[in-house]
Amino acid sequence: MTTIAATGHMDLTDDSVELVRAGLRDVLGQYADGDLVGLSCIARGSDSLFAEELLEVGGHLVVVLPSNDYRQAKVKPDHAPVFDRLLEAADEVLVMPYKTANREAYEAANTILLERADRVVAVWNGEPPSGKGGGTADVVHAAQEAGLPVDVVWPPGARRA
Repeated sequence: MTTIAATGHMDLTDDSVELVRAGLRDVLGQYADGDLVGLSCIARGSDSLFAEELLEVGGHLVVVLPSNDYRQAKVKPDHAPVFDRLLEAADEVLVMPYKTANREAYEAANTILLERADRVVAVWNGEPPSGKGGGTADVVHAAQEAGLPVDVVWPPGARRA
């Protein structure tokens, strides 16, 4: 069994979505011949694309939600149908013990992702951490420090909005 955690940018341009989706499909396809588990917070952008492609290759989805109010407070109406569909498709849903979605809740969710993963897939443009904590670069660096292999997906032409 291979367990892969997802991290990545939320703000992909419309033109980047299919490029990233294809890159994720290629990476996940390498592990789809066995029992594949994917961990994702199913946020807009990379997290949801990862979860959709994971399910497409027959993987098992584990959703990690940063807080009890995450859907109501952070999921925008245009993303809600995708979020709800992925939540329903999940084999397991873990909700961090935080009432509200904040930096501490996001960091706790990221910690769980890394603790349960054998490797990480990062939809990441390679830019350094912002200094705020909890971002894609922070998760990549934490994974590397923990000795987890990181597959970076950032196809030519991919951009952030």
